[in-house]
Amino acid sequence: MEQAEQVGDLGLSVGYVLKQVHASLRTAMDEALRPLELTVPQYACLELLGQNPGLSNSELARHAFVTRQSMNLVLRRLQERGLLTRPEQAPQGRALPTELTREGRALLRKASIEVRSAEKRLFSPLSPEQQRRIREELAACLDSSAVEQD
Repeated sequence: MEQAEQVGDLGLSVGYVLKQVHASLRTAMDEALRPLELTVPQYACLELLGQNPGLSNSELARHAFVTRQSMNLVLRRLQERGLLTRPEQAPQGRALPTELTREGRALLRKASIEVRSAEKRLFSPLSPEQQRRIREELAACLDSSAVEQD
């Protein structure tokens, strides 16, 4: 019987360090978005809609890494603030395509600048080349993971 390899020193675990970086980025994003009265999921929703107008609740939830129920609350709060619009009835099927209002686009511009600034600060110890390489290597891990799940 083969003995399973243990994790060992967490400081040497890529996954653990990646989780620490994620937590640090999330904290920096929370702080950057707080003055704009946005949460990270709300910002993610605005950013996704800014780049892909008309996404449904399900599509937004999937791309923002939250449940459909959570995304429904995010959408409702953003709609109450006048940052997005959703039709009363679906034009076809059940999906309600969502779009940003002028106010939503203006707030998104401010939020994107703040989030990008927080990201730049976090990754400032790395050169642009190192950042590109890490991005590509992590994307390769995602690609590998997607193949294994099929």
